Amino acid sequence: MTDLYTSPKEMKKAIVQRIRAALIMLGSATKAELSQRLGISFPTISKFLAQMESDGEIVYSGDDDSSGGRRAKRYSYDPEYRLGLGIFIEKTETKYTIFNCIGEIKEEGSMPSVLEPEFHLLADLIETLIEKYPRLRSIAIGVPGAVNNGRIIFIPPYPQLQGRDLQGMLESRFQIPVVVENDMNASVLGYASNMEIENESLVYLYFGQNGPGSGIMINGDVVRGSTSFSGEISFVPQYDNRSFRQALLQGERFRRTILSDDDQIDSVARLVATFAAITNPRAVIFCDDEVDEALLARIAERSASYIPREHLPALLASDWRQDYLYGLQQLALNLMIAESDS
Repeated sequence: MTDLYTSPKEMKKAIVQRIRAALIMLGSATKAELSQRLGISFPTISKFLAQMESDGEIVYSGDDDSSGGRRAKRYSYDPEYRLGLGIFIEKTETKYTIFNCIGEIKEEGSMPSVLEPEFHLLADLIETLIEKYPRLRSIAIGVPGAVNNGRIIFIPPYPQLQGRDLQGMLESRFQIPVVVENDMNASVLGYASNMEIENESLVYLYFGQNGPGSGIMINGDVVRGSTSFSGEISFVPQYDNRSFRQALLQGERFRRTILSDDDQIDSVARLVATFAAITNPRAVIFCDDEVDEALLARIAERSASYIPREHLPALLASDWRQDYLYGLQQLALNLMIAESDS
C-alpha cells in the first residue's frame, strides 16, 4: 500500500475510504472480516474503527456468537452520518433528491427550471437544502450538455452557460464536493446500476427537450471520450445533407420530439444500426414517454434492413427521470465515500 500513496495523510484517507465503502456494501462487519477483506492488518483496522466510532461515523451493532473465545464486536456504518444531493436541470423543470449513504430517500422535490433566466436560483436551492440538511457531504448535478471536469463545454440552447465551471463555482461557495455530469451519461449509469447490470454495453437514447442525446456504456464503463463529447448524436451524419438532429426534428430546433412519420423512424433505425455496428450494445434504452411497444417494433424492423438482425440490440423503454436521478445518486455516493473529514 505504501507504494500507492505519497504521504501518510493520503494513506489514512485511502484506508478510511476502503473501510467506509466495505461497511456500506456489507451492512456490518467485524474487525477480522474487514482485515481479511481489505488486506489491512488487524491492529490498523482496530485503530481506524476506534476513531470512526468516536466520530460517530460507525456504530457498534452487537456481538457475534462465541466460538469458544471472546465474542467479536460487529460494526455498522451510520447511514445518516453523510447525506447526498442529486439535482437534474432540464428545460422546463429542476428535480432534486436527498438521500443517505445507503440510498434511502430523505426528500424529493421539483421546481421550475433554473437554466434560465437566472441561474443563481440553483445555488439558492442548494443553500436552502444545506441549511435543512447540514450533513450534506456531496452534490451531483446533471445538465443537458457536454461536461468536461465540471465545466460545461457544449450546451447550445443556453449560450449563457457555455464554458461555465459549474463544479468550481459551487465547490468554492459551499465547500462540499460536487460532480457535474451530462444528463445521458448519468441516465445510462443509473439504468445499469438500478438493473444491477455489470460489464455490459448499453446505449441510452433521449430525444429530449433540448435536442437528442445519448449515454454510452461499454463493458460497464460510461464512455465520455477524449474531449468529453461522446454521445452528442445530433451531429451524426445520416443523409446527403442532414444530420441526425436535422432528420429527427425536421428543421425545428430544440423542441420536444414526437416520433410519428416514417422518415423519423428511419432516422432512429439508422442510428440504432450505427451503434450496433460500432459498439454492439446489449440494449438500446428509450425514454418510456417517447416510445411504446408498437413504435419500438417498427424501429427494430427498420433497423434490421441496415444490419443483420442477430446483431441488433434489444430495444427497451425505461423511466428516464428515475434512471437519471438514480445515476446522479450513484455519482454523489461515490463522492460521499471518497470525501475526507479532515
